[in-house]
Amino acid sequence: MDQVEIFKALANKARLQILNWLKEPETHFPDYKASCGDNSVGVCVGHIQRKSGLTQSTVSEYLAVLQRAGLVNATRIGQWTYYQRNEIAIKALGQLIATSL
Repeated sequence: MDQVEIFKALANKARLQILNWLKEPETHFPDYKASCGDNSVGVCVGHIQRKSGLTQSTVSEYLAVLQRAGLVNATRIGQWTYYQRNEIAIKALGQLIATSL
């Protein structure tokens, strides 16, 4: 776990908001239905983009930063990419903060 990359990824209000939305996607994207028919793969970039009001390229870059930091996982199905939180990494980050900082 690269602590510096994780904290850099979290040092942006919009990226934190995206992580918050992905924690409870059924609450934050109530009408969402995955194109592939399987909501367990996560939320597609387009839905995150519409909710955020940011450009698609900005949201894609933010999600890439979160993915490089290990905080989200991406699943590509056809032309769509779906994102969900990496709960194992987020739990490990919480433990790191509790024990080391």
